[in-house]
Amino acid sequence: MAVKQADVVLVGGGVMSATLGVMLRQLDPSMNIVMLERLDHVAHESTDGWNNAGTGHAGYCELNYTPETGDGDVAIERALQINAQFEVSLQLWSYLVEQGMLPDPTKFINRTPHQSFVWGDKDVAYLKRRYERLSAHHLFREMEYTESPEDLEEWMPLVVQGRDPMQRVAATRIRHGADVDFGSLTRSMVEYLQSQPNFELMLSSPVHYIDQRDNGRWKLRVKNQHTGEQTKLESEFVFLGAGGGALPLLQKSGIAEARGYGGFPVSGQWLVCREPSAVEQHHAKVYGKAPIGAPPMSVPHLDTRIINGEPALLFGPFAGFTTRFLKQGSLFDLFGSVRSTNLKPMLSVSKSNMDLTRYLIGEVFQSHSDRIKSLRNFFPEAREDRWTLRTAGQRVQIIKQAEGGGGKLEFGTEIVAAKDGTLAALLGASPGASTAANAMISVIERCFPKKLQTPEWQERMKMLVPSYGQSLVDDEALLTKVRERTLSTLKLG
Repeated sequence: MAVKQADVVLVGGGVMSATLGVMLRQLDPSMNIVMLERLDHVAHESTDGWNNAGTGHAGYCELNYTPETGDGDVAIERALQINAQFEVSLQLWSYLVEQGMLPDPTKFINRTPHQSFVWGDKDVAYLKRRYERLSAHHLFREMEYTESPEDLEEWMPLVVQGRDPMQRVAATRIRHGADVDFGSLTRSMVEYLQSQPNFELMLSSPVHYIDQRDNGRWKLRVKNQHTGEQTKLESEFVFLGAGGGALPLLQKSGIAEARGYGGFPVSGQWLVCREPSAVEQHHAKVYGKAPIGAPPMSVPHLDTRIINGEPALLFGPFAGFTTRFLKQGSLFDLFGSVRSTNLKPMLSVSKSNMDLTRYLIGEVFQSHSDRIKSLRNFFPEAREDRWTLRTAGQRVQIIKQAEGGGGKLEFGTEIVAAKDGTLAALLGASPGASTAANAMISVIERCFPKKLQTPEWQERMKMLVPSYGQSLVDDEALLTKVRERTLSTLKLG
């Protein structure tokens, strides 16, 4: 059997692999790139429009990114970081649109105001303090705050109709927030890659074997699920961007950096409404506060969604527990990921997060009426018969070894890279896809450091992302220049 040679192998046909593939193609057009996808289509797991929130996560409305401190203040550092990272994605997408590598931006991104909504004196006080802290920074200078019934009627009519007029409520708004169809975005990026030389997409081809040779190159073996044909590949660099499937592959790679990592799978469901009378009245992503004990990805929100060009309303997500690492994975995924190196951290996390486990199991056994009751906190006049339940994608939260040998559960994304830079994997979930460009720049910095130092790569990187190497958090003039361009190019202004 002949061995297929490649410079880069991208495992997984989601937004992360597609983003890295597009960036590497621009940095070095001569690279031979192979993308492997276990399903018969790209972007049909976590990246698919129905399998994620579609929020362009920028910290505008997500209250879990701005926790209340012990002294009653609000910590905004993570929101600033995520906002700046999303701006990096907007810059890359703008470049790709300008160069004709992506279609008209309305095919994958649409202006959708980002709003936070709370009720009760305690949460209103928190939201007002959050607004004061964030709006004082240039990244959030356009944020608006209101407790006015008239404003709320304009901003979110479905949310205030039928609500108790005596209930104290408040909201914030950023008008240039975005709804992103990451599935359509990714499929467009892969279509572009397929139009280029030295690129091959192999569908229905899960990786069964991965190992590093003595010369540093990686050997992979894949088997086509339809034909049974086996293919051997050899590559200088491998990226594991397979969503929940990345952890088992990282473990199979045997790199020392993978030791101690485990995964905690979480499933999700959405309530979906396509009734025009409701859809036409709501044009926003309205985020609230998560219930006590809920994981961060379960912050409730009522969203305008445009998926494959079709508008709908989504509410959720409702979390649940599963042992699958992928939506189309195996019930044995969790058990198969247990190793002697991660057993202690995983047991430690399971023991210290019993409240979370009970919460997730409780979510699984909710009735449709229970979910509609939660929805009515945001849409008091919601009709039960107009909402249906749809299963979202799987998320595998990171379990890491902590000091003392125990474990800790991480709610975020993390890049794990081999010391020699020949392999990297992306683990974790939210903010995930929204920060794909920033995450893939980190992969390039860690795995292609010598090439990135060359004048050619530096120049090309700054074409892709004009703010590269500079801080949008610290440089207000740069942020103003960058945002003016991206809002115009992506039709978000």
